Amino acid sequence: MPGRRVSHPLFARVFERASVAMDRAGGARHRHRLVAGLHGVVVEVGAGNGRNFAHYPATVTRVLAVEPEPRLRAAARVAAAEAPVPVTVTDGLAEALPVADGVADALVVSLVLCSVADQATVLREAHRVTRSGGQLRFFEHVRSRSPGLRRVQRVVDATCWPLLCGGCHTGRDTLAAIGTAGFTVTELDRFRFPDAAVPGPAAPHVLGAARRP
Repeated sequence: MPGRRVSHPLFARVFERASVAMDRAGGARHRHRLVAGLHGVVVEVGAGNGRNFAHYPATVTRVLAVEPEPRLRAAARVAAAEAPVPVTVTDGLAEALPVADGVADALVVSLVLCSVADQATVLREAHRVTRSGGQLRFFEHVRSRSPGLRRVQRVVDATCWPLLCGGCHTGRDTLAAIGTAGFTVTELDRFRFPDAAVPGPAAPHVLGAARRP
C-alpha cells in the first residue's frame, strides 16, 4: 500500500452533490442512527466529504477521520470546522490506517466497504485499531438476498459500475466479511435505500454495530 494514491476527481464532484441529495432523501436519518450513542475516541474510515460529522453526539471526545481522495478530504476539512465535536481529517488508506493499535473506542464506516480495493485487509485494520470491547459501526450497501437482483449486481460489478462510481461494487457480502475479520454483529437493520418501487443494484443496505471481542 505505501505510495498508492487515490484520486477520483470526477466521481468526487458527483458524490459531493449526490450526498446532499441522499441526505435529503433520508440518508441523514441513517447517518444519525449510525453514530448515535458513541463515546470517546472514534476513527472514521473513508470520511468522504464529512457528511457524518454533524451527527456525532457530545459524548464523543474526538474523531480522527481518514480520507484518501484529495477533493473529498478538502471538503471534509470544511465540514470538520463546523462539527459539534473535535474532528481531525487526515490523508490515509483504509488498508493501512495511520492509527496506533487499540486507539478507537469505535470505528465508523459509511458507504466505504463497497469501494475499497481489499475489503478483508480494511476490516483487519479496523480490528487492529479498535480496542477490545470496542465497536465497529457500519452503514453499507451490500449483496442482495434476492437471486434476481444478485444477478444484476454481478453484471454491473463486472462491467460499468466500478468505473463510473469510484471503484464501488454493489454485490459484496460485507456482513460475512465483518464476521471473518473477528467482529461479532450485535445490531443489524436491513433496508432498501432509496426505497423505490424497483430497487437499483445498490439499494440493499445494512446499518448496525459489531463488537470486537
